[in-house]
Amino acid sequence: MPIISRRKQHYDVSQWLGQYLYHFGRYTDIPLVYDELLRFTGSIPYEDPSGKETLWLTVMYPHEVMMELRPQLTQIYSELKVGGDTAHHEHLMVDRIDFGEFGNSRPFRIRITNKYNDNSDYYYVKHADASRIYGLELEHILSPNRINYMIRGNTLIEEHIAGLPGDVFSQDYLTMPEINRIRIAKEFVKFNERCFIRLLGDMRSVNYVVDVTPDFEEVQYRVRPIDFDQQSYQGGAKIYMAYRFSSNRDVTRLSFREMNRTTIAQYAEEERTQMARRARAEKRRLQALLASMAREELSPQKHVFQLREELVRIHETDRFIECETMGELTKAHIEYMLYDPDFTYRGKRTFMG
Repeated sequence: MPIISRRKQHYDVSQWLGQYLYHFGRYTDIPLVYDELLRFTGSIPYEDPSGKETLWLTVMYPHEVMMELRPQLTQIYSELKVGGDTAHHEHLMVDRIDFGEFGNSRPFRIRITNKYNDNSDYYYVKHADASRIYGLELEHILSPNRINYMIRGNTLIEEHIAGLPGDVFSQDYLTMPEINRIRIAKEFVKFNERCFIRLLGDMRSVNYVVDVTPDFEEVQYRVRPIDFDQQSYQGGAKIYMAYRFSSNRDVTRLSFREMNRTTIAQYAEEERTQMARRARAEKRRLQALLASMAREELSPQKHVFQLREELVRIHETDRFIECETMGELTKAHIEYMLYDPDFTYRGKRTFMG
């Protein structure tokens, strides 16, 4: 199993990234609440609906602090959903605030409830980190999923991504007789391919969800990452291959059992083709993002050198030798795998490795 350090180094939002975020509408004049949310004075472990303790803590605040936070948090939710129209958040209330000490971004999960119908929704407040933001943008541009987030200063707001947690899906759903195993295997191959091409690491089963959608004949599955802290950070190439993690062993074995290597290669190529089409459709935006990313120092230099050597060996090309930063390496890898006519699958890095 790939080894990942518990805490990655934090990288502030640079001038180049800030200009990109402003230009493409990600920068919003929202309240700077992250530091204020750290003012909680008590906490209790949060239990899931089945009564099992989780890694989240439900936090409490002094009355005067909560009075300040409440209108700011509902305003942020309204901005995230309907562009900040104040008429649409007077009936909203902050139902619960959870804190995740375990994450690199030390997230807060805000539960917002509609007082008229008791319907609840969630969003996340995180400490802004450049590599995470690059991960969110690459997901928005290159994946079939749209990502809704906003940033101002050190406050990063992310919309909740709905789906079954990967570990829950693997444990409780994967063995169900009615499950369409071929479709699950196909989607996981494509998910693995997306992560590797854009160098999104640490896709253990707790870091993605499975979106299950009933179709007119069968059920469709889509795997969506929910953690972008390890975007272009680690030095080992295996960390960017989801199937390498032991928590994904069951779905990896299912994929090998249900499909032969030719079919696996076909689905990997399908995903690469779709990513190339998305990249062409968002050419200006992707070029601006990668140009900013190439100027960034997003990882320790030893990680850059290690990954550079491993990608040279995997792809059997010297395309990456001159890359000096992780941003340059990510840009070169995406361009090579999506645009280069000389790129061919050599069977060393996907499920066939």
